[in-house]
Amino acid sequence: MKKFKKIICLSINLNFFLIFVSFAQDNLELLDVQMEQEEVIMPTYDFEFIPDFTYAEVEARVNAMSSEMDFQLNETIFSFINYFTVRNRDYTRMVLARKDIYMPLFEEVLAKNGMPDDIKYLAIVESGLNPKAQSRVGAMGLWQFMPATGREYKLFVTNHIDDRMDPELSTEAAFKYLKALHRMFGDWEMALAAYNCGPGNVRKAIRRSGGKKTFWGIYNYLPRETRSYIPQFQAMMYVFRYAEEHNFILEEPTFPIAYEKVQLESELHLNHLAEITGICIEDLEELNPSILNRQIPNSHRSIALNIPAANFQFMADNQEWILDSLHLKASQFQAHEAVKPKEPLQQAAGRVTYRIRSGDALGTIAQKFSTSVSNLKTWNGLTSNLIKPGQTLVIYPSKAYLDRNSASASNGQSTSGNFNGKVYTVQPGDSLWLISRKIDGVTIDQIKKLNNLNSNNIKPGQKLIIG
Repeated sequence: MKKFKKIICLSINLNFFLIFVSFAQDNLELLDVQMEQEEVIMPTYDFEFIPDFTYAEVEARVNAMSSEMDFQLNETIFSFINYFTVRNRDYTRMVLARKDIYMPLFEEVLAKNGMPDDIKYLAIVESGLNPKAQSRVGAMGLWQFMPATGREYKLFVTNHIDDRMDPELSTEAAFKYLKALHRMFGDWEMALAAYNCGPGNVRKAIRRSGGKKTFWGIYNYLPRETRSYIPQFQAMMYVFRYAEEHNFILEEPTFPIAYEKVQLESELHLNHLAEITGICIEDLEELNPSILNRQIPNSHRSIALNIPAANFQFMADNQEWILDSLHLKASQFQAHEAVKPKEPLQQAAGRVTYRIRSGDALGTIAQKFSTSVSNLKTWNGLTSNLIKPGQTLVIYPSKAYLDRNSASASNGQSTSGNFNGKVYTVQPGDSLWLISRKIDGVTIDQIKKLNNLNSNNIKPGQKLIIG
């Protein structure tokens, strides 16, 4: 009987043990599930959070900055820091997203020219790092060159190519210009101010300030736009260094397209190249912002075309076949266009510079030179019909105008567009005094009378009648 009781007790204990083991397994499985669930729960990040900051905190960060540029924090700069980090965060995110596309190029060219690295932030104030940015007065590109200043630095504009929108060419030109301005004023802040409003306005501000030679010394005598230009630039110097401290974490950074240069020595349409090679047309446009209307004309057939690096080897291995295909496409396109001809943009063998007089309008000037208002606007980078006396226009007159003036000249009539006397092209650094010294028998007053000049101001590339 005792033996039977022991067996029963052992059986009961075994059942309890099995129940305990089963219970423990269930709990372990539940614990594993909970742990798995906890592993997939990620902390959320608030991209919209705007950290608080004080003037003292910003001042401490500015003092810790290493820069070749002079940077003394004041209330004006602080207000722009507040604007870019609090009130207009979308703009700051946009330029931060573009920085990896253009900043390496700026840094390379600045280092090559021995210039302060922080000058790269000036392009943010100029264009928001947009190579196709256009101002209301016709300035274009990353560095906002006007047509006349662009021509001084070999940035030319045609109906098909605008060098001002070429990131590499315009960056080289901008830094050459800034370097020249620095030699002129001996101070980088003053050079940047002159880049914005012109060296003449900076000299005038120096005179009105009693001879002060610093930006903040002449601040009150500068144009309103320039007074905010340098503080914006300095605010960006700070913001790019301390973006994380102000919670600028990019959700979707923009990565540059690696590219190689090719010279096809052929006129082409980017649509045709994309169709033949399989290159994304949007990539070609992004890499070649200076090409207008997706077309490279025969006059610019030697232009270096940027293509994605991933497509370079295919282009190199199949260059002859690609060129043959492009020529076939071009002939097919031209045949198609011949069915519906369009009035071509008038071009001429000669080029005329016309100085606008009081009472002139684009319509009357276009009529005088037998061209159209749209041509005048394209040739001179104008975005509106507004012109002012003293402004100079580049004009390519029609054949009808040249024939008419040639006939007038043969009859002994003098015309402003067909002068047969001596003409001098103004060079960088020239003044009327230097020109009068270069050319015997010509005085400053004679040059001014011959060219209807009201002042001594002349520009490189300007044509002057000298006798």
